[in-house]
Amino acid sequence: MASFNLNKGDRFSLSKAAPGLKIVKIGMGWDPNEVPNGPDFDLDVSAFALNSTFKIPSDTYFVFYGQVRMGNNIEDQHEKGLYRPITEDQSIMGAIDDPDGSRSDGDDDEDMFIDLTKVNDNVEQLIICATICKYPHDIKQDRRTLTQNFGQVNNCYIRIVNEATGVEILRYDLKDQFMQEDAVEFGRLFRVGDTWEFEAMGRAHNGSLQTLVDMYT
Repeated sequence: MASFNLNKGDRFSLSKAAPGLKIVKIGMGWDPNEVPNGPDFDLDVSAFALNSTFKIPSDTYFVFYGQVRMGNNIEDQHEKGLYRPITEDQSIMGAIDDPDGSRSDGDDDEDMFIDLTKVNDNVEQLIICATICKYPHDIKQDRRTLTQNFGQVNNCYIRIVNEATGVEILRYDLKDQFMQEDAVEFGRLFRVGDTWEFEAMGRAHNGSLQTLVDMYT
């Protein structure tokens, strides 16, 4: 099956494209900063699992790299010894932090895994977000990150992969030049009856991760 490239606003039925789909991998990538001695682009993928009130039912349904672990940690099977944040019901397993976007060819910088069969019935949609980590939260404590925005970051994308087969189902490349914003709601997985669909959102905000937390908690 060929992967589908989505544009902003497009909707796509995951269940129709991959019948029996259980676990999806959400991969995110971006190009490192090519300015000599420039500050790293440290992007983070996160997820908010929302109920009918457009809020997370509890703190465990906000999944990001610095999340307080709920329940048992699951050791990452791809990088021994590294652990991922995970929801209490183990439906969403978050990413291992990549601080600069220097992935190997063909690899995603960050990824998370969602077991659609375990998502709580009260959760109606999963918002997948990308934010720029800035001083003083960045690893290198570089004050220059305070002025970073998505307009400076090239080739930022997310893609959805059928974890069982390794086949990429869809991809959404961020084409907007967000010259002020440092947080993007990339897309959302949402229920349609007993099936799951994906919408490419591309909705940007300023205020990095905290802005999204204020919206959905």
